[in-house]
Amino acid sequence: MNILIHPTYFPSISHYVAMLQTDTITLEVEDNFQKQTNRNRMYIYSANGIQLLNIPIKHSKNVHQKFKDIKIEHAFGWQKQHFKSLEAAYRTSPYFEYFEDDIRLVFENNYEFMLDLNFKIHEIVAGCLGINLAYSTTEEYLKEPPPDVLDFRQLANGKKDSNQYEPYTQVFDEKYGFLNNLSILDLLFNEGRHAVDYLKRQRVKL
Repeated sequence: MNILIHPTYFPSISHYVAMLQTDTITLEVEDNFQKQTNRNRMYIYSANGIQLLNIPIKHSKNVHQKFKDIKIEHAFGWQKQHFKSLEAAYRTSPYFEYFEDDIRLVFENNYEFMLDLNFKIHEIVAGCLGINLAYSTTEEYLKEPPPDVLDFRQLANGKKDSNQYEPYTQVFDEKYGFLNNLSILDLLFNEGRHAVDYLKRQRVKL
């Protein structure tokens, strides 16, 4: 199976279910930027329930700016804020300290472009999981991919992703119950490398 999928900011569990059950991965890099998608945001499980972490971007007068041209706005100190939020949410999880140094790298470098940051995240998370997620990138934007390619680009829009997954233990589940399909970091910090077996057991629907 071949899939087409967006590189997003610490992608959802759905992204990794799809990527772990395919033969080849193609990352979409020629699309226009769309607001309020996971291209520059992720969802984690905090002490107050679900929490959105959003990376500010530099806005352009060009309405149809390509995502690969989107630049990160560093004026608001988002890196420090996001890592503090991750620490507060997952410091007591079983595997936070194990992966902390790897994940911290994302927040210690000032990437100019959002796409470059997402590529680095793809590399770091694959390393944490102990898997190879080799990929190619698109050379042009196609509204409809070739017949032999499954189009998972809509997973970048979390509101359109209705996939439900098997519950696993989360830090604050006694307060709010199981929160489905959060960022891969939630699964990684709670399950460690057992996350790979979990992901392979799940199924993602188009």
